[in-house]
Amino acid sequence: MFLKRFIFPIGFIVCYNINAEEIKSIKYDGLVYMSDLLAQEVTGIKKGDNLEEKKIDSAILALYNQGYFKDVYATFDKGNLVFHFIEKPRVASLEIKGYGTEQERETIYKQLAIKKGDVFDEQKLQKAKETLQTILEIQGYYGTTIQTTQDEIGDNVYAITLDVNRGDNIYITRAFYDGRKSLSVKQVESLSANKEKQFMGWLWGRNDGKLRLQELEFDNKRIQDVYMRHGFLDANVSSPYLDTNFSNYTANLYFKIDEGIQYKISDIDIQIDNEVESIAKLKKLLKSKKNKYINIEELRMDMQLLKQAVADYGYAFAMVNPDLDKDEANGSVKIIYHIQVGQKVKINDVIVTGNTRTADRIIRREILLAPNDTYSLTKIMASENALRRLGFFENVKIDQKRLSENTMDLVVNVSEGRTGELQFGMGYGSYGGLMINGTISERNLFGTGQSGSIYANISTGSGLTYYGIKNAGKSYSGSISLTNPRLFDSYYSSSINLYATYSVSYNYIQQSGGFGISVGKLLTNTLRANIGYDFNVLKTSNFTSPLYERYYASKDRVVGTYGNYSITGLWDKEYALPITSSITPSLSFDNTDDYYFPKRGFIASAYAQFNGIGGDVYNTKVYAKFAAYTYFKDYIGLDLIGRYKAQGGYFFRYDKESFLPINNTFYMGGVTTIRGFRSGSISPRDELGLWVGGDGMFTNSVELSYGLLESAKMRISAYFDYGLLHYRTYSGVADKNIANFKDFGIVGSGNNMITWRAATGVALEWVSPMGPIVLVFPIKVFNEQAGDYTSSFEFTLGTRF
Repeated sequence: MFLKRFIFPIGFIVCYNINAEEIKSIKYDGLVYMSDLLAQEVTGIKKGDNLEEKKIDSAILALYNQGYFKDVYATFDKGNLVFHFIEKPRVASLEIKGYGTEQERETIYKQLAIKKGDVFDEQKLQKAKETLQTILEIQGYYGTTIQTTQDEIGDNVYAITLDVNRGDNIYITRAFYDGRKSLSVKQVESLSANKEKQFMGWLWGRNDGKLRLQELEFDNKRIQDVYMRHGFLDANVSSPYLDTNFSNYTANLYFKIDEGIQYKISDIDIQIDNEVESIAKLKKLLKSKKNKYINIEELRMDMQLLKQAVADYGYAFAMVNPDLDKDEANGSVKIIYHIQVGQKVKINDVIVTGNTRTADRIIRREILLAPNDTYSLTKIMASENALRRLGFFENVKIDQKRLSENTMDLVVNVSEGRTGELQFGMGYGSYGGLMINGTISERNLFGTGQSGSIYANISTGSGLTYYGIKNAGKSYSGSISLTNPRLFDSYYSSSINLYATYSVSYNYIQQSGGFGISVGKLLTNTLRANIGYDFNVLKTSNFTSPLYERYYASKDRVVGTYGNYSITGLWDKEYALPITSSITPSLSFDNTDDYYFPKRGFIASAYAQFNGIGGDVYNTKVYAKFAAYTYFKDYIGLDLIGRYKAQGGYFFRYDKESFLPINNTFYMGGVTTIRGFRSGSISPRDELGLWVGGDGMFTNSVELSYGLLESAKMRISAYFDYGLLHYRTYSGVADKNIANFKDFGIVGSGNNMITWRAATGVALEWVSPMGPIVLVFPIKVFNEQAGDYTSSFEFTLGTRF
């Protein structure tokens, strides 16, 4: 019998000389976390081998080096080889206490060197503690203490707790810029991460003064960049000096600035080794202008614009190098752009990566370049935007892989996003009660690029009786649709939808159903044409006031009385189940850079609905929408998005006896028109006091959205909505506010009248794990009229501004 043992880290060996014998059996005693099979692979010893001292030495060392064991030794008796193990303790759980939300802690756990299931190691635990301390300091908490405990909850198993006693933030109470003369403090600090605390610094848009230590070493370069944007090319800013008082967690921040000379642009010259584009045209692209103070940010933009202009001719590897010829005596500078064109580049291949679900062809059809095409930077940028607009991917990046002087591969990197979408809206009103609407949709069915959706709307009603109707405000509606935006991977599209509604509206119960089909064509990568057919059957009944029946009844039928007058219908015949059959051509344009929250670009669409392809309704409805987005960070360095949205519509009727369903008119109010007013609650009234809508509408919105937390994709916005509703009144009637329904849409009939509403408020936008959420908080509404319903809170999930 022999004993062979390695004890680490003491490191001595007890050996007995042994004669070579055959190993008849091998056992592994005390092995829990490693399998016998794996242990055998590690040792390299198997049954039938001759026992050799060097092999046993190597096997014990190899097992110990796996890192799982405190001790490993071997015994041999009568041909039976036994490896004995004493394993290190294991981590059963790791918990952070005293800091952060559950989501914050989950993020931190991923950064620590130790986790559940690991072998317990004091060094790993100490490293985890130091990492957590560093994370808290980066977040601005100083003086934090962390206590570690490890409780044995089983045989050789520990539960580890990191108990955090979080420190305090350090606030910069004073910031000194010694040598500052030409620029204001606000300008100097415009790009800095660390700034002096302002009064009411906790308020949005104010400086909170929190020390951001990890950013401090870069702030002098940011200040220098500010000076260079104002023409001070020789500005020099010292490294920051921070004087900290840890008794009250305040600090003074010091920079020394040598401003130097402010330079004006005396001339701009472009030198190009191959004039693929005229110098005159290239100069027109430049942001920098003669006799203006030089702006280093405009200089960077000019370099990119010149490169793009040349690259669009196929010269992918063109280089633009600026040269500044300074005249210190006169404070002037001449800018010289040197352009090296290089060789024209062809695309060798387009490689798609990262698409775990979406088929390659769905991505490739959005790429405007193919193998053997001439390189174009504009087309690459347009292709990236086209992929983002699909809404299929979280991230899109087209990398350019150089193969030679005249060839390259395009590598399309995408990461799949959530294409299944839940759109959800909720509100509450004294009439409609709890209102919930939602859509379950999938924009990328089975990775084919096709989309489908199921929409449902429920309004519970007020529970009260309103003019004889029980539970007024209650409604149900739903639809199913399927769309293929690229039929057979061509530029043609097709869609079909089925829908049905049941609603106890403000004044009647309405039931309708129908279907629609359409085909379209992608004219360019941003412009689409479409034509569709729609068939709808409508039933309107149980009017809150029987007088509403006049809008569906014939002139021969008395529907009720008003004072001493009998009220008859409006039309030549009854329209109990009016049918609408229509054809609708449309155009839509979209060159924005994101699906949900675009920063740049335009969206525009317009359609004309021709009712009267059979059926009972004969009129033409025109409607258009427009939205523009500007990213102010391109100009002022602030993460601010400017948005403008407008929409308008009108319908034309051919004669006064042409039937017009009252639900086809325009109403305002709601998140898509005027926020702060309930959907559809803004409407003119006829001579009987009945809501009849209008024959024309125009609304527009202005919004500024500021980035609160870039990492969480959270923004806050302020908005102003303004809308106009057009309707016609009776000629010769004293009260110009009474709507004349039969004149609606008849050009030249009656008097033209307009009613308006406006509202302002704020909204919180967040691209959450469930999808984009927008919380709307109306602050004030303007020109509120009797009969309007307002709301103090609205929210949507999965909608697009």
